[in-house]
Amino acid sequence: MAVDIAEIKRLRELTGVGMTDAKKALDEAGGDFDKALSEMRKKGMTKAEKRGEREARAGVIGSYLHDNRIGVLVELNCETDFVARNEMFTDLVKDISMHIAATAPQYVSADDIPAEERERVAAEFTEKVKGEGKPENMIPQIVEGMIKKHFAERCLLDQPFIKNPDQTVGEYLKENIAKLGENLVVRRFSRMALGEVE
Repeated sequence: MAVDIAEIKRLRELTGVGMTDAKKALDEAGGDFDKALSEMRKKGMTKAEKRGEREARAGVIGSYLHDNRIGVLVELNCETDFVARNEMFTDLVKDISMHIAATAPQYVSADDIPAEERERVAAEFTEKVKGEGKPENMIPQIVEGMIKKHFAERCLLDQPFIKNPDQTVGEYLKENIAKLGENLVVRRFSRMALGEVE
């Protein structure tokens, strides 16, 4: 079965891999675009992760206002001013700002969670699980799962992306790293809602 060239190009754009690799993935998936994308994401993400080692110091501070009631500032960094002025990059900044306005994350990633906060949450969940009478040997695993879920909801990069809940914000960012060919980093953000006090 011949694979459509438009599908090959679309797959290449989404993953950042070469035309040959994209065609091969579609051939192997029997022309099933979603299946090929799933396989190519692994390869595309590998390329994105290699780019993640490069320093990102250019970029922009983007903003988003929702109904003049919620405001977001976000700093998104890239490697060059050329990419910082790219329309795809500015759209990414808008998407991330809008996501932050909608979901109110507390941290960029799990690395930003203070140790004392982790310990406080772990102690709280341990008490809860013990109170439910779970087997002693299972408690650490259960608590670890609860902690992971608790913080995934509060870390921007682990949250399901509002425009596509099938992928996390981190996966969406990696997809754009593959497309733009540069390391991209969400450095920090600030979210304000009318009437909220910190």
